[in-house]
Amino acid sequence: MDKQTTLAFVLIFIIITVWLFFNSPEPPPPQQQKKQETVKTEEKKEEAPKAAAKEDDTDLGKYFEKFTGNPGIITIETDLAIVEFSNKGGKLNRVFLKKYNNWAAASDLKDTSVYGRSVQLINTYRGGALDLFFVTNDGKKINTGDLKFNTTLTKHYYKITGQDSLPFTYYYKTGDSAFIKKNFIFYADKYSSRFDAELINLNKVISNNAYDIIWDSGIRFVEGNSVDEATYSNASAFYGDEQVIIDAPNTGEKVEQDFTGRVDWLTVRNKYFAAIIVPDNPAKVEGAYIKGNAHHYKEGGLREFYSARFKMPFREEAYLKSSFMLYVGPVSYDILDQYPGNLTAIVDFGSFFGLKAIVRPIAEYVLLPMFTFLHSLILNYGIVIIVFSLIIKVLMNPLTQKSMDSMRKMQMLQPKITELKEKFKDDPAKMNKETMKLYSTYGINPMGGCLPLILQMPIFIALWGVFQTAIELRQQPFIWWITDLSRPDVLLHLPFKIPLFGIDQISGLAILMGVTTFVQQKMTIKDPQQMAMVYVMPVMLTLLFMSFPSGLNLYYFLFNLLSIGQQYYLNNYAKPIELQPVKNPKKAGFMQRMMEAAEQKAKAQQKARKK
Repeated sequence: MDKQTTLAFVLIFIIITVWLFFNSPEPPPPQQQKKQETVKTEEKKEEAPKAAAKEDDTDLGKYFEKFTGNPGIITIETDLAIVEFSNKGGKLNRVFLKKYNNWAAASDLKDTSVYGRSVQLINTYRGGALDLFFVTNDGKKINTGDLKFNTTLTKHYYKITGQDSLPFTYYYKTGDSAFIKKNFIFYADKYSSRFDAELINLNKVISNNAYDIIWDSGIRFVEGNSVDEATYSNASAFYGDEQVIIDAPNTGEKVEQDFTGRVDWLTVRNKYFAAIIVPDNPAKVEGAYIKGNAHHYKEGGLREFYSARFKMPFREEAYLKSSFMLYVGPVSYDILDQYPGNLTAIVDFGSFFGLKAIVRPIAEYVLLPMFTFLHSLILNYGIVIIVFSLIIKVLMNPLTQKSMDSMRKMQMLQPKITELKEKFKDDPAKMNKETMKLYSTYGINPMGGCLPLILQMPIFIALWGVFQTAIELRQQPFIWWITDLSRPDVLLHLPFKIPLFGIDQISGLAILMGVTTFVQQKMTIKDPQQMAMVYVMPVMLTLLFMSFPSGLNLYYFLFNLLSIGQQYYLNNYAKPIELQPVKNPKKAGFMQRMMEAAEQKAKAQQKARKK
């Protein structure tokens, strides 16, 4: 979670706390005792500086020869993607996902074909992806991305559909009978493929008893807001039965981490897409290594680049084969859940001050399934959010009603509290004790009004995570100007940034949410001394929500409208509440016990001073 969002949640919590304080009867006085900018940048043809030159030039020793000439490209089209392979390295050159569009509007695209409109995930200008690395016995560092591979494919274009699959091999021969083979199987209906690395008769060539499987080019940024995308980009390893995330700081400093022993999978990702390598036998993996860094651009853009590699054992064997599952596709919970190995851990629902253990289950097992179910009935996700708001309001209604009843009783109790303040104005401790006794007599919990808001906070954070990172909402329109529920619905860009909040855009739904908050406060707050909150809170929330996803703002706008209707009914048609003492008052609560303890301590101090 970036600093701006963390600040937003902190301020929201402070505002809600202050609002609850001012909406409750005034308590007796106690006894005396990394800013991130959001910049929209266009995708550059060459996304980042090319990788640093290798130490060796063209000399790869006596066994290997550096690739020269033009790489041959072979294209494989499936139902889900168009994949290009290059003879240089025998590896992925480009991957276009046919079901996911670029951030640019269709009207702005010069090329409306799959190649022009679809996201492309491989950093081609950084060398493609999926290589082998090892050191030879003559001291040369060999990256197979530098070698010219041959292939068993005989055509330049293949298309597979339905249940079809396509097996093929890229191979490099050195000497009379030594081979490096990269075997692939692509499936028409899957984002995953099979990958085998075969090392044949290389026992006299490879030294150090090890070789690496490398994903060295990261994954391409494909969203319009590169700074926002960088916030959710990282690399990770499933190590020790948990996901270990490596996230590069936006200062540009390199971050790296070694893993020793079993590693179940490695992944590099941007906000919505990922490349995942899963070994068939993790127990045979000797470890892994991840490094990454961020790169700033002059126009304000930001990219993050990650390299991940498996460390594989090599015991001078004449034949060695290692098998993997390779996934290049969307970070979709429903799709990743179809694979073994806890791949759904990659789906990031966000967290807040260590509340991941609470927030993730709400998002994973309640919100996302509910959205998926509602979307199976309703095509427009905006309407799904409206229906979801109604459901949450109905589910929260018993608590909300209890909260409103508690606040109405406290308002009715205000005259009695005023009498106590006047009666015990010279004895604050006594005033505190009698006030808490008064609450107990009438069965009122002074904090009862905040319970629904406290319970909503984990839902709010989980919703924020779902709207920000769930690919199901990516580029999903609602109506009118609301064209993407996962991003702010911007009506106007300002020529400056608003201090503290760091925003330079005006969101229509944030304004509507602020207006409904104002109306709701106007209907609720009657005390003239508290009227400042009627104006301050809506303005603060409006500014905070300007950079939030439009789906989240739509939810809270609808939730506010429903609350206004409920408050209107309560003010005009609800049955009056009678303030009567309860028959069996509850035992002293925590606050009352604290006040009694403070009173006893004060009396003990007074006695000690008299002595």
